[in-house]
Amino acid sequence: MTMLKSVLSEIIDGIGKKTKKNGRESMQRRGRSHIVPVQSQSVLPTDTTSFEDEESSRWANLPPELLIDIIQRIETRDSSWPARRDVVACASVCRTWREITKMVVRTPEQCGSLTFPVSLKQPGPREAPIQCFIKRERATSTYRLYLGLSPALSGDISKLLLVAKRVRRATSTYFVISLVADDFSQTSNAYVGKLRSNFLGTKFSLQDKQPLHDHAIQPSSQLHRKAHLKQASSRASAQNSNVASISYELNVLRTRGPRRMHCTMHSIPLSAIQEGGSAPTPTEFGSSLDKRSYPSKAKKPANGSCSTSSSDPLAESSHARGDLLVLKNKSPRWHEQLQCWCLNFKGRVTVASVKNFQLVAAAEPYQNVPVAEQEKVILQFGKIGKDIFTMDYRYPLSAFQAFAICLSSFDTKPACE
Repeated sequence: MTMLKSVLSEIIDGIGKKTKKNGRESMQRRGRSHIVPVQSQSVLPTDTTSFEDEESSRWANLPPELLIDIIQRIETRDSSWPARRDVVACASVCRTWREITKMVVRTPEQCGSLTFPVSLKQPGPREAPIQCFIKRERATSTYRLYLGLSPALSGDISKLLLVAKRVRRATSTYFVISLVADDFSQTSNAYVGKLRSNFLGTKFSLQDKQPLHDHAIQPSSQLHRKAHLKQASSRASAQNSNVASISYELNVLRTRGPRRMHCTMHSIPLSAIQEGGSAPTPTEFGSSLDKRSYPSKAKKPANGSCSTSSSDPLAESSHARGDLLVLKNKSPRWHEQLQCWCLNFKGRVTVASVKNFQLVAAAEPYQNVPVAEQEKVILQFGKIGKDIFTMDYRYPLSAFQAFAICLSSFDTKPACE
């Protein structure tokens, strides 16, 4: 026991020194289309960490039993940010430590914490939502997702989770989502996925990154290597899987009112919110979910790319929709005195905006979904200042899916308002 305490103390001191070294608006508009709230830089580590001098490290040869006990104690003590960096630091010692840390650390559904990049694609906690905020940078058309209550409370310790960049084309708009703010290449290891819209900005398709299956590159020929890389780059867009479709109802009569949206989650079965159900949980950041684990009925084009028109939840058959989780925005109530639409965001949203929304499960009576689950807010998004928005999500959505749904709200939608 004395030896264990000394080893643990030495590790924590080393981690502390390493961490210390590495560490060196708006006027509210009230309109009939706006939803008014009821009054009531650090980046996650990537999986491409390089372990220098792994074999010669004195920590790599610790007995696995002792190492598991050490990391379990650190995991139990460091249950919240920013102290959780000690757990992450343990995974950076060597490959052995990383594998054991990944085995000890629980998923966000179980512990409510985000530890590794794969946590961004795993379902959130069932009980209390994970609270985040989004900062919009108009000059660069980028959107940054941070972990924390708000910029004012988080300060400089806010954890950067994801970054998206909007790219406009002649017939569509898409958002490229990355782990870092300076690399949006779809062939990069930091690439996470892409959100693509149609011309009107009423339908969106969320595409998740899938790894290329043939990684073998013959080093003997430079020409062959360049040709292989060129082919891999050209196939990058085809290596995306459609995991969600977002649809905004057209406002044909031009009646004033809030937006109406539906989100069909092709990677999450409806059974996930039923009693005893569970949502698919990836274990590796670059891996794709096994399509046999959920009964997706979405049609896939022959060329392997995603189509927004074929995945409109309003156009799907009732049988197909019965197999998938469909989310809808919670209907706000009309406030006679304020002459505006209102929703109770429980203090997390403070500025009226047409972008504000809450998503709940859109279940039919025959689908045996408890009333409590149908009333539970799965994703909440709203404005708190100029270019600052809060995002709170919970099971069965992941941070990546929730962030993409919120990004769809930023796109201009003249046909829906």
